Amino acid sequence: MTGGAMTMTHPVTGRRKTGGSVPRNLWPAGAAAVAVAAAATTVIAVVGRALGAPIAIDGEAIPLLAFPMFTVIAGVVGIALAVALAHWTRRPRRTFTVTTVVLTVLSLVPDLLVQVSFGSRIVLMLTHVAAAAIVIPTLCRRLPTG
Repeated sequence: MTGGAMTMTHPVTGRRKTGGSVPRNLWPAGAAAVAVAAAATTVIAVVGRALGAPIAIDGEAIPLLAFPMFTVIAGVVGIALAVALAHWTRRPRRTFTVTTVVLTVLSLVPDLLVQVSFGSRIVLMLTHVAAAAIVIPTLCRRLPTG
């Protein structure tokens, strides 16, 4: 729903705050970006394997289907986060950008900690960064600045 700001009371603090409305095109644009990101992470995995990266954790190969599946899951969570922030924060674009960049960096930590080959580590980290580079800007452009 588009429109002006509305005043509401925070359910925990009881403070009044002004929240914005959620842009109508957030879900469709987000879904399209997630689909592109899922395809991109799959292509990265295929190319990584073709170049000799085993893409396996502790000797267990990661199924190719896992790349688009987890990209879609993370993308839907990202869209839901954007919707929630558009509704509940005063500066949704800035809050979403900071939050998702931090979450993207944190998503790289497991790739650094698991026992994988160097090539696998690079491919896994590249899939996280590529998906974020596609989805985050798409959603940010549609969020109000404040």
